[in-house]
Amino acid sequence: MSNRDENSKEPKSVIRPTDDQARTLAKGLIRSARFGALAAIEAGTGHPLASRVAVATDLDGAPVILTSTLSGHTKAILENPDCSLLVGEPGKGDPLAHPRVSLFCTAERVERGSAQHERLRRRYLARHPKAELYVDFGDFAFFRLNLLRASLNGGFGKAFELDKSDLTTAIADPDQWASMDDGAVAHMNEDHRDAIKLYAEVLLKAEQANWRLACLDPEGLDLVAGDKVERLWFGEPLGGPEELRSTLVALALQARNA
Repeated sequence: MSNRDENSKEPKSVIRPTDDQARTLAKGLIRSARFGALAAIEAGTGHPLASRVAVATDLDGAPVILTSTLSGHTKAILENPDCSLLVGEPGKGDPLAHPRVSLFCTAERVERGSAQHERLRRRYLARHPKAELYVDFGDFAFFRLNLLRASLNGGFGKAFELDKSDLTTAIADPDQWASMDDGAVAHMNEDHRDAIKLYAEVLLKAEQANWRLACLDPEGLDLVAGDKVERLWFGEPLGGPEELRSTLVALALQARNA
């Protein structure tokens, strides 16, 4: 084979075919993120701007941030909503050996007083309770980061490209799910802390802590204890809120039998 033939070969792609394991990893990184690096274009200069932001998620898995309208990154996404968010916390050892995902998004400011605002406010405070000190200040606003696609790095040699359908959870009736989420979370934390403890420490093998339920969605639930966050996936996505109670009971029974 000539050198010309060798040089004309297409370079081998480092991107692996997207599979369910990659989808679950990416969704888990988003759902369990406490914070992330927001990248936007600085207003007025066109220069890249990166900022650390606290993160929660909407019912469908879209990231949600709460920012001051006085900050540079808020001015940036108001002028140009196109942005990216990097999530995935490094652990011990080489930080590049740990999974992370870069999310390509468009930022959408949430109207204060709307049903969406009330839903996101509750879900955000469930993950970041100290934000209650300033969440209602007039110069703070919620932004929903609508997902377009993502670049997932699951560790060395594990690169994937994902689209919106790989990252989000289908929600037929957001208002119905939001009502269920609010009531079920309060009920579980008030009356079933023993079950929550079993979810975390038996099913997820998490360390012993004062675990509480933060949020629910059709695919799973988020458990928090201080700075610790754990994601518990349901065996199958729920078809509707009416399936939630039996699913939670079954998980508690599974944990007790284990």
